[in-house]
Amino acid sequence: MWIDNRMILGVIGGMGPLATQLYYKLIIEKTDANCDQEHINMIILSHATMPDRTKEILEGRSEELLDLLIKDAKMLEHNGAGVIAIPCNTSHVLMDKLQKSVGIKIINMVEETVRHITNTFSEQDLRIGILATDGTINTGLYQKALEKQGIYPVIPGADSQKLVMKLIYDGVKNGGDIDISDFIMVQEELFEKKCHGAILACTELSCLREMYELPPYYIDTMVILAEKSILACGGKIK
Repeated sequence: MWIDNRMILGVIGGMGPLATQLYYKLIIEKTDANCDQEHINMIILSHATMPDRTKEILEGRSEELLDLLIKDAKMLEHNGAGVIAIPCNTSHVLMDKLQKSVGIKIINMVEETVRHITNTFSEQDLRIGILATDGTINTGLYQKALEKQGIYPVIPGADSQKLVMKLIYDGVKNGGDIDISDFIMVQEELFEKKCHGAILACTELSCLREMYELPPYYIDTMVILAEKSILACGGKIK
């Protein structure tokens, strides 16, 4: 639906709640607006009881997850959303099937991130690290997207991947203590593997980026999604 030449943004959120809160904050901060009325209109569905995406995918229950995402997307479409954003990387494994099930555009965070990388980096033999959940890594979601553009994807070794999952689940999702030395250990491996940059391919890691003011070396999928969401709805970016 269009309001004053701007589309309403529908958001399938709650995966997890803190990440959705950050996404909304980014939308507000990055919109070029001088008053309330210049911000985009949004319908935010915080579906916090959505089953864990990594667990569902790794245990072969992705169709059940897809059914829930389709219901959410159709509800947003029915209530006037003109475009949908999903601030959850792992759920994008189901993006193709989900997009075919609704009549409005769903912004593809993976595609937009890879496009951003190709437009930003000029290095030859580009090597980009991927920090994500086991579900996102094991499906090859970002690896395949990068390889299509001739970019070499680098995933953490087994020990580093355990630390990434610890940061995501025991730190951000559970609201527990975060040992930033865990992240530094992962970062050292990225440097050793000569990565030119690394994708924060989990929205909980986007929360970590904000908490610890991580450098531009880290490509934040949530920031990219927020900017594309603003533009898709007719807003302007600062």
